Amino acid sequence: MRKLLMLTHSAGFRHDYLPTAAEVVQKLGRESGEFEAIVTEDCSLVNAENLKNFDALLFATTGELPMDESQKKALIDFVKEQGKGFVGVHNATDTFYKFPEYGRMIGGYFDGHPWTQEITVIVVDPNHPSTRHLPPTFRTKEEVYVHRDWSPDRTHVLLKLDNSSVDISKGKRPDHYYALAWCHEYGKGRVFYTAFGHFKEVWGEEWFQKHLLGGILWAMRAAE
Repeated sequence: MRKLLMLTHSAGFRHDYLPTAAEVVQKLGRESGEFEAIVTEDCSLVNAENLKNFDALLFATTGELPMDESQKKALIDFVKEQGKGFVGVHNATDTFYKFPEYGRMIGGYFDGHPWTQEITVIVVDPNHPSTRHLPPTFRTKEEVYVHRDWSPDRTHVLLKLDNSSVDISKGKRPDHYYALAWCHEYGKGRVFYTAFGHFKEVWGEEWFQKHLLGGILWAMRAAE
């Protein structure tokens, strides 16, 4: 049985969805029969020795996590050198600003949330395990993250914002490209990120649960 380590440490803003998310991720692993999820706020568990027991990491984190240099190296090596999976949810990009290698791994950094409203989402890649169940476009309520140090050239975009569904003048990116989920290879490993998850309600929605499960399984190489 594959194992997933889910870290919910908040060194910055603490999201109220976290207890719900922990339950949902454990349920997804159990009901799919694909993995067992261990959920913790204890950053000390991210170390080279302990990570040998896991197939993927899931971060639902904020701020400068209390990890020393050896732990940071273990985190990067886990994905880049050992070929394991990394999954970031919503505020995972609002994490480790002072650790540039983390930003390169996940794809970019949180740079504000100008829209908290119902939006239209465009499915860019309908063939990925995280998107196959979705219609070409759909509506959902979200606190939309915009990202800096991010480029569509450095990752594979899965979902993006339909700019016509918001007041685009509030956005920060000159290219007006607001990706909402992406994935890429990172060294020998795989990285999946979804910007959704701010509201507790979304964690109960079937589309989001299937989206997240597909991303986790892809990162673990349990789905192509």
